[in-house]
Formats: sequence, C-alpha cells, structure tokens
Amino acid sequence: MKKLMTGNSAVSQGVMLSRVEVISAYPITPQTTIVEELSEICADGRMPAKFIRVESEHSAMACVAAASATGARVFTATSSHGLAYMHEMLHWTSGTRLPVVMVNANRAIGSPWNIWCEQGDSLAQRDTGWLQLYCQSAQEALDTVIQAYRIAEEILLPVMVLVDGFFLSHTAEPVDVPDQNMVDRFLPPFRPRYKLTPADPHTFNIMADPSLFISFRHEAQKAMEGSKKVVGRVDREYKSLFGRGYGLFEKFRCNDAEVILLTMGTAASTAREVIDAYRQRGKKVGLCRLRLFRPFPGEELVKFLNGRKKVAVLDRDNSLGGGGIVAQELKAALYRAARKPKVFEFIAGLGGQDITPETIQGIIEVTLNNSTLTGVPIWIGVQK
Repeated sequence: MKKLMTGNSAVSQGVMLSRVEVISAYPITPQTTIVEELSEICADGRMPAKFIRVESEHSAMACVAAASATGARVFTATSSHGLAYMHEMLHWTSGTRLPVVMVNANRAIGSPWNIWCEQGDSLAQRDTGWLQLYCQSAQEALDTVIQAYRIAEEILLPVMVLVDGFFLSHTAEPVDVPDQNMVDRFLPPFRPRYKLTPADPHTFNIMADPSLFISFRHEAQKAMEGSKKVVGRVDREYKSLFGRGYGLFEKFRCNDAEVILLTMGTAASTAREVIDAYRQRGKKVGLCRLRLFRPFPGEELVKFLNGRKKVAVLDRDNSLGGGGIVAQELKAALYRAARKPKVFEFIAGLGGQDITPETIQGIIEVTLNNSTLTGVPIWIGVQK
C-alpha cells in the first residue's frame, strides 16, 4: 500500500510492522516525531508495546538494553547530542551482545549550536560495537528498520539505522508500506537463547578478569566481521519477498566507470542526476552509495574499485586533525590493494549546508582535471 510520509514516519511504520514490544522515548530534534508517532500508535492500540518515557538519552538506552536482556524486541531513537550522551551505554549494549535497534537522525554536534544535518554524530560512535546502516530514502528507512531486527537477532549485536536530519527525516515521499502478514513471514518473533528470567537464571555483565576479557572482545569481533554476509543475505531475502534490496553499497552507472563518486545518505540522490549528465557527455563517471559503514565493507570495496582510475569521496563529516572519516576508512582498506585508484577527498554539507548539483559537479570536475593528490581534504562551501 502506497502512502505519502516523511522519513521519520516511515521509521515509525517500520517499528510497528516489526512488532516491537518495548520502546523508550526521549525527544530531540530532528528525531522527535519518530517517538511522537510511536506514542500515538501505542496509545490507540495499533501496537501493544510498552512505551516508556525516560528522563534522558542515557536512560533511554539503559531502558531498552535491560528490556532486551529479558528477551523483548526493543526500539529507541535519538540524534546528535542525545547519541553522544548515550555513549557509555552504547558500549554496554554491544558488549552484552543485545540485539537492540536504534534510529539516529543525523545532526551536527555543537559548538556552535546547530540542529541541521551532518553525519559526524553517528560516525563518532563507530568504535562502540554497533552496526551502522545509512539510508537514502524514506522507503529504505522503513525497509532497513525491518531488516535490522533480523540482522541484530541473528548476530547478537545492536544495529543503528541512520537517516539524514531534515533532508530525509522531515521530507515526505511515496512509500510502499508492506503487508503485516508478509513482514511476519520475514521477521518471526524474537526467541533468545539466553534471557533474564526467574525460570532459568543466568548472569549478565559479569566481571571479566584479564584472561577472559580479550575472549569476549574477540567473539564480538568475529560476530561483527561475519555480519557483512548476514546483512547481504537478509537484504536478498527481503528483496525476494518485497522487491526491494540495497546491498552493502549501491552502484549507479559503474560498469565502465573510470571515476567513482563515493558518498553516503541523501547526497547520493542529487549525485545521480549529475552522473547522468556526465554520461550524456561521454564521461565515464559512476556513483557508489555506501549503505553499510560499520563493519566497513573494505574487502568488497577494494574488489569493486580494482582498476578504477580515481575515487572522489564526499564526506558529510570531519574528524578534526584527521579529515573525512569515510575517506580515511577507504584509504585504509585500499592499503593492500594491488591496483589502487587515486582517492580525492572532499568535505561538504556540514551543519546542514545544501549539497547541490553544482556542488557535485564541482567535486567531479576537480577529480577529473587533476592527476596529483593534495593529501588534504578539499572543503566545499567555506566562506572566504
């Protein structure tokens, strides 16, 4: 059934279709309307979930982590400073191997104060043990929430679904809402092997001495490494049922492309039009939209980029003193590649600044017309 809805509303629909049992809610722009709509869905009986209003984002994550440990399917959402406030609990959740699903509406972190889009808030959490999946459309946001529960509950690691603040969270578009019976076929009820229950007592979050701690970390690392195959398989199964799939990354006009633009999120929508225009002029340019950032699909990207001449990485983030985070990850992955493309780095769209067709065109022109690398990112839109 087709409906016109925002990205945040699509997320709420995905949560309802996933038959979530416990939701913790703390409002923060631009995520707020996700939990607002879920509160209405719970209040009018469309979803018999426990809706818990907490006093902070730290408590929001503690709440769903505890509920997940009892075997419940759980959800929460946040953004920016709220995600940063959760930082401690993000580590606890992944370390306890809890299949929590959370949506983060990407927003810049102050100072200066800013409520608009930037992906640095979630990328700053890349080492907390959460999978990260970045969405381009409201349709993908709904689909990815449903997929996230299958992934998390199989590998026993939490999943973070990312939507660009305002550009995706508050923009309305047609969305195909799946039938509940079909979703139930794809996503059966969560049946944990271990859970907190008086009927079968277990201990969670034990004190691990130095001889054991590294083994816990190693097991989580193996699960994270293996999750790429799970993400791919779950996506293929979803596509077989619903006709939509996204992969680890999406390729657009890349078959013979010598120059690839690599980016994440909604900027890819704008880039498609620009790529088409270059193709009409006979330029061998393609687009790669990275969907899975953590674990980083380095091996898969190296294979895909083998033999390409140049890659232009568009980062909507910046690691102070390091540069664009996606570009850093890509260069590390390419280190052992026999035939490396030249990696050109660009930083744009920080604090919600528009990434226009002219922005994309400028990035491609710089990449096409230069044969040497500067070694530092090129910043787009900085006031002189």
